[in-house]
Formats: sequence, C-alpha cells, structure tokens
Amino acid sequence: MNYEQLTSLFRVEERSVAFVSASLANIFLTIGATLLLVVALDKGPIGVIVGNFTGTLIVYAVLVGYRREQLGLEFDRGLLREMNRFGVPLVPTALFLWVTNFSDRLFLVKLADTEEVGLYSVGVRIASAMVLLLTAFRLAWPAFAYSIDDDREARRTYAFVLTYLVALTTWVATGLALLSPWIVDWIAAPAFAESSRVVGPLAFSTVAFAAYIAIAIGVGRAKRTQFNWVVTGAAAVVNIALNLLLIPKYGMMGAAVATVAAYSTMFVGMVWWSQKVYPVPYQWRRVVTAAAAGVALVAVGKLTDGGLAVALPLALAYPVVLLALGFYLPAERRAIGARLRRPTRPGSDSLT
Repeated sequence: MNYEQLTSLFRVEERSVAFVSASLANIFLTIGATLLLVVALDKGPIGVIVGNFTGTLIVYAVLVGYRREQLGLEFDRGLLREMNRFGVPLVPTALFLWVTNFSDRLFLVKLADTEEVGLYSVGVRIASAMVLLLTAFRLAWPAFAYSIDDDREARRTYAFVLTYLVALTTWVATGLALLSPWIVDWIAAPAFAESSRVVGPLAFSTVAFAAYIAIAIGVGRAKRTQFNWVVTGAAAVVNIALNLLLIPKYGMMGAAVATVAAYSTMFVGMVWWSQKVYPVPYQWRRVVTAAAAGVALVAVGKLTDGGLAVALPLALAYPVVLLALGFYLPAERRAIGARLRRPTRPGSDSLT
C-alpha cells in the first residue's frame, strides 16, 4: 500500500518513465530475490512470499529516500475528512466489482461440472488480453484527466477519450472473438476447443467495463462518489441473478452472458449518475457505431464459418467498416487520407 502511494506520485506528476522504472526495478528485484530463496537456498513457498515482499520493500525504501523532502509528520483533519468523503464509498464499490469479476467461476463450480470450469477458465485467460490494454489506460487516465483545469476542455476531452477507447477496445475484442478458435488451438490442448465460444462475450464485456472507467472520471472530478457503490451493487445483483438462472441450463455460456449483462448494467448506471453530477457531451452516435460494427463483424464471421481465411480479414477490416459507417469526423478523415498519401522515402519505414 505504501509502495503504491509513492509510485502514484509519479502518475500524478505524469512522469511515466520514472513510474515504469520503479515498476521494472520492483519486478527484477522480486525475480532475483525469489530465485535466490527458492532455487539457491531451497526455501520453498515461503521463499516466494519473502522474495515478493523483498523486491517491493527495497524499491519502497529507495522511494522514501527520494521523497524525503516532501514527507513529514503533519496531520490535517480537514484533508482527512475530504479524503474519507471521497474514498470510503469506493470501498463497497470495489467489493461489488470483485463479486462481478469472480462470481461466475464460483457459480460454475457449484452449478456445473469441472469440465465447464476448465473450459471457461481458458476462455477467460484469452479474453484477459483485453485487461493488459485496459491496465495501461487505468494507470494513465486519472492523472491526465484530473490535470485538465478548464472544465470546458475537460468535458470535450472526456468525450473524445470515450469514443476512441470504445473503438480501440472493440477492435481488440473483435479480433479476439473472430480468431479465438485458432488462439485456443495454439495455447491449449484439443480438448479445450469449446473454450473459444466464451471468448467473444467476455472480450466485449471488457469493452463495457472500459467505457465505465472512462465515464466514471466525471464522478471523481465532481467528488460525488457516494453513489458509485449503488451502480456496481446493481451490476453485482444482475450478475448473481443471471448466473443462478443461466448456468444450470447453459453452463459456461450462461456465465459469459451474465458477465456481459453485469458490465453493461454498470456502464449504463454510471452514464446516468455521471451525467447528473458532471454532464459531458459524449459522442453517443460514434460510440454506438464503434461497438455495433465490432459485434456485426463477429456475427458475420461466426455465421459464415469460413475459417481463418475469412476471420482474419474481417478482424483487420474494422477501421474500414467504421469509415463506411461514417464514424470518422471530417478532420479525422483528412488526417487519415494525408497519412495514406504520404510518400515513402527510400529506406524509411512506410508505417511512419
């Protein structure tokens, strides 16, 4: 917790190189300490735990020394009250998010057989490629979003960020959904081939979660977080209810549908609450177009069942489909056209 507090200062200062350096130092020290304790000294599981703690502790100590001039023993009751007013409602919010994230596997264990759990776990692992993209966004987004002082500029920026985030995550989800049979075949045994059926729904549920994160920033900017737990609580209720209803009959597909419904509920609820406390002119036509284009491409790919020769071009065609649907603004179309017309110098990279 203390280590994260100090590395968060780099995020607030928008010093990405320092943040990444501290994170990489933690990783390398943790790996080195763990290998020393487990392999060289044969300390077993306790060596893994101590090695993990050692890397974080060393970097934390260095960061304390680095920040020594900013640290002190002052206590501000007013600041503490403000922090609690902002942060305490986020505790049940995080709890309900945990329920939504993990209850599907818990219900599958109880309501389905172990084969369904294994298949679903492989599907979750493939769809979690979306989480890597989302993790990078979650680290950078709050510091950038709160750094915009002018409310008018902030609202405009938030609107464009949601549009581009939905478009990017939808493209990745579309690719994962269309190519999932071959990805499963590549990373898992043939017995897990059915896992590919849940990759698409789980990947698109992450698109809804990404949109929720982007929109929730308005609530944070307005410092009106007291209702967030109601939004995530409603999503958790939807998730639990649909898991109980769908898993006994549909197995892992029921769990995947419950996850999509839960994250969609969370997104819609946050849109309603955020727009009440911090209205933003989101580009809803473009957002819906971006999401619908991805779903349509996946539907075409699954219905035609044309193999990799069809699935791969469909995944790559997403930006072109957006162009045909009028997604891009005139300025964006001009920028794309200029980039495509740019002559390539001999020996240069055509993509740059």
